[in-house]
Amino acid sequence: MMKLVMKTDLAVRLDQAETDVLHSRLTAIQNRDGNPMGVEIKRIGRTTAFTANNMPGPAFNLVKGFSEADAEVLDQLIDFYQEKRIPVRLEITPSNGSSELLKLLHQKGFYQCDFHTTLYAETSSLEDTPIHADIDIRRMQRSDFHLFGELYTKGFGLPGFLSQGIAENNEVLYNNKNWFFYLALVNNESAGIGVVYIEERTASLAAAAVLPAFRNRGVHGALIQARIYQAITNNSELVTGQARFGSVSQNNMEKAGLKIGYTKAIWTRE
Repeated sequence: MMKLVMKTDLAVRLDQAETDVLHSRLTAIQNRDGNPMGVEIKRIGRTTAFTANNMPGPAFNLVKGFSEADAEVLDQLIDFYQEKRIPVRLEITPSNGSSELLKLLHQKGFYQCDFHTTLYAETSSLEDTPIHADIDIRRMQRSDFHLFGELYTKGFGLPGFLSQGIAENNEVLYNNKNWFFYLALVNNESAGIGVVYIEERTASLAAAAVLPAFRNRGVHGALIQARIYQAITNNSELVTGQARFGSVSQNNMEKAGLKIGYTKAIWTRE
């Protein structure tokens, strides 16, 4: 059995998997009639800048893959976001970071504002853990996406008026062979959603949300297990996920057998 340990090549693979998820999602949203979310994706060197004017928040407006090798394009990245009046946020992974790069960011007015954890596991090391008897995990149908928007907004504490847009922005991925959507039910009541993206034999736990009323009952863990099973079914070698450092999501991924690969730093600029 292969035993992966954290080295630069694995870190690059995990970071690329995260980039692939965001690129696939935002490309599909960009291709909606009229590009209603105002998505633009710009590749500069080995760095990718993602923006979505009408999807405020950090998840879809950020720079991935930035390293010292692209230091000379930093001003272009800053201008790209300033023109859109969107804060520029850079994800700096340990494999891409260096003292010279961090010094340059400081000189350009950036500061570190957050940490984010990347986790991973080889599928061969993961066990098929039984799911609680009162929890039912099923693949979503197209007709379920109104529920997706509702569960996502309530699960993440977002305003309800965003529900329809979130539903539409995910429904466009329904026929994409790389995306799989799950609905969790507890005693036949809708309780949460989970999403996994699979490409290049790597499965990314792309999103999950559980309603407050159903937390601490194993729902999030069951959604992780269902997506791990999908990864194994699709012959994936690797499962990866991201979470806020020390969060319940991180804890549940670790309980499922994923381990911390690295903690990346989020840098922004006033």
